[in-house]
Amino acid sequence: MPTARTEPVTARGAAANRGDNSLFRGGPRALAITLAWLRLTAIAGQTMAILFVAYMVPLAIPVRALLAGVGALLVFEIAMLMRLRLRWPVTEVEVIAHIAVDVLVLGYLLYLSGGAGNPFVTLLLVPIALAAAALSRAGIAAVAMLSGAIYGLLLHWSRPLPVMTAGRVSDATLHEIGMAIDFAIAALLLGIFIARLAGALRGEQLRLQRLHERALRDEGILAMATQSAGAAHELNTPLATLRMLLHELIPAPSTCEPLREDLKLMAQQVDRCSEILRDLVAVGRAQLDGDSENLSLGDFVQRCTDRFQLLRPEADTLVQLDSADADWPVRIPAGLQHALINLLNNALDASAQLGSTQVALSARRGTRCLEFRVRDHGPGFADPSRSPDSLGVSDKDHGLGIGLALAEATADRLGGDLDAGNAAGGGAEIRLRLPLLSMLPDQPGKAAASAAHCNPEETP
Repeated sequence: MPTARTEPVTARGAAANRGDNSLFRGGPRALAITLAWLRLTAIAGQTMAILFVAYMVPLAIPVRALLAGVGALLVFEIAMLMRLRLRWPVTEVEVIAHIAVDVLVLGYLLYLSGGAGNPFVTLLLVPIALAAAALSRAGIAAVAMLSGAIYGLLLHWSRPLPVMTAGRVSDATLHEIGMAIDFAIAALLLGIFIARLAGALRGEQLRLQRLHERALRDEGILAMATQSAGAAHELNTPLATLRMLLHELIPAPSTCEPLREDLKLMAQQVDRCSEILRDLVAVGRAQLDGDSENLSLGDFVQRCTDRFQLLRPEADTLVQLDSADADWPVRIPAGLQHALINLLNNALDASAQLGSTQVALSARRGTRCLEFRVRDHGPGFADPSRSPDSLGVSDKDHGLGIGLALAEATADRLGGDLDAGNAAGGGAEIRLRLPLLSMLPDQPGKAAASAAHCNPEETP
């Protein structure tokens, strides 16, 4: 009877084909694959058991009839392996049909070898356990009724095993050997599936915990965004007034030159504040409209570093980008530039703790991911194994402390991930990975990001 691999249950992962939380996260298809692997194991085990009893015990059993049943199961297995290679969806009804074939063949083999008195009759419970892990209540009930009906029929109709008149193994000993093998199979299956079920439950609890933490984070970001929108609207008028007054107060050339330079600098900073507010509104509108911009990767990285240098002129920024990747066209979603600038700003603050002004930004394209790395030359993380969910927790004594949280929220929205670690040679490194499909030009951003999640383990 029937096994196979299932996908490991992790906090990250693709959505299951079904809406419930089951051991088989791929739903009916995963169960069908499991049945295919178990079926191969069953065919091999049944064949060896029949040949052993017929020629090693020996016992006068209907070998040809038994092998015919195993052969029919082998033909069905080949057909199912070919069917599972197709992209057609596997429905619950189809999986129940697969289980029905397995149960009927097992019932046929048991009918020819002692019926309910055969110690392997308890294998009729295996399909019920598998169904309980992946099917609906109606599906579980259907499989349970079928297995129960087969067992009831075997209680009344079966061919008894012939009585042994000679040989090295008695009837009682043969029955005990069968019970021992049956116990080993049951123990193995219970151990495997209960362990997987426990892992699935732990994974589900971890996933729900992370979803809760991210929901709290997003709620805080939404509250800040609402306040920011109101503040931007209110600040526009006083900034315009300050700009007008400062330009009027700037004295004529050669008259109090130090004061003139200070007022010019103040006017520039007011203009800069107005530009930041306009950018804030533009990014919000682009986010709501799902707008994006097509650029080469090199131009986008250059734009980010130029903007960062305007904000932090003291920064010594090193850019690492292959020439082949620099010419690659990408679709830049709204908010990505601000996320990278936030990471660079945090990196410069970390470098400043050790008196350095050096930061590094690199971009590399992998087989499935586009990865940005921001490195500082600061003290690094005290706990290199810190959870990604704690990245947004700031320990700085200045600033707003939300840069990493905003960057992580942007990564989540684009189907990517953000993680951190200590870099070789000192300092810390933040890695922002985004799925390539969501970065291709002329792709619908939200659909692409939700359809292609980046593998966190991939190194471009």
